[in-house]
Amino acid sequence: MPQPDRMRAWRVTTLGEPAGALTLDVVATPSPAPGEVLLRVAAVAANFPDVLLARGHYQVKPELPFIPGVECSGTIAAVGEGVTGLEVGDRVVAAKIGVLAEYAVVPAAAVQKIPDALTDLAAAGLTIAYQTAWFALHRRAQLRSGEWLLVHAAAGGVGAATVQLGAAAGARVIGVVGSEAKAAVARAAGAEHVVIRGVDDIAASVREITSGHGADVVFDPVGGDAFAASTRCIAFEGRIVVIGFASGEIPTIAASHTLVKNYGVLGLYWGLYQERYPDLVAAAHADLMRLSAEGAIDPVIDHVVPFDRAPEALTALASGATVGRVVVAVGTGETGTGGTGTGEMGSTGADA
Repeated sequence: MPQPDRMRAWRVTTLGEPAGALTLDVVATPSPAPGEVLLRVAAVAANFPDVLLARGHYQVKPELPFIPGVECSGTIAAVGEGVTGLEVGDRVVAAKIGVLAEYAVVPAAAVQKIPDALTDLAAAGLTIAYQTAWFALHRRAQLRSGEWLLVHAAAGGVGAATVQLGAAAGARVIGVVGSEAKAAVARAAGAEHVVIRGVDDIAASVREITSGHGADVVFDPVGGDAFAASTRCIAFEGRIVVIGFASGEIPTIAASHTLVKNYGVLGLYWGLYQERYPDLVAAAHADLMRLSAEGAIDPVIDHVVPFDRAPEALTALASGATVGRVVVAVGTGETGTGGTGTGEMGSTGADA
């Protein structure tokens, strides 16, 4: 099918909050260069980096105007020279800045095929969150069955994915959330115990839940007080995986404190794996597809926003009031909520 010469795309034209920074423009449809593919975008999952990109606070600062959106599902519409293993018509997911549009060009190495049983809406949120969780737990922390896993922001998009993957790996999961309503989401995702931030003392609660053992692995996308609490309840030879700083506070730690329980602090920026070791990303994707087919993981979707109201998705995400993912339906024809169809568990909001 020939592609239109022009397409609609949301672009950041001035830095600021998403509602004021983005404009819906008609621009030329891109063409894939060698090593790239053109996607007909089906759905885009809102991610906190999109909010930071709009504000100009992300580590990558594209020149204005630019198209945000960092992960999507879609169908391959054209293939560039030299691309193998991918064909026009393949349903895929992709992760790259610039996908909040009707069409997007992405490197072939950033594309993974998805099965027909997986809906576009569910697939849109099955890359960055689940890949981040997978690499944090299995590549960095080497999580083992039976270990205690503490997940901060456990009702957020990345947090809920981590809870699901931790439970699937046989870990005993403790989720930290911001409210009783979000506690239900963490429990539905597989958390055996839930601690409510601001109500419960996190460190004391973890020590009590684990009978003094502490958390073997900590997943921390929050930083600030969450990280400090983790250092007070980490187990002997425990591993704290630092994902980001949604609280806005980057913590510091005295190196000597790691000797108290021989614990480790590990960093994880998933994008580096896609840049340097795409074969590992492909292997993780294959494992995630297996777990999805088995029903062990199911993306949590808070709500779906139509393409012409896409900034609302980023505004909702920035508020911290959502749970699971907020997804922009670009060309799916799908509406409503739900992961692969259940809709039982509803963001990547910092307040999860």
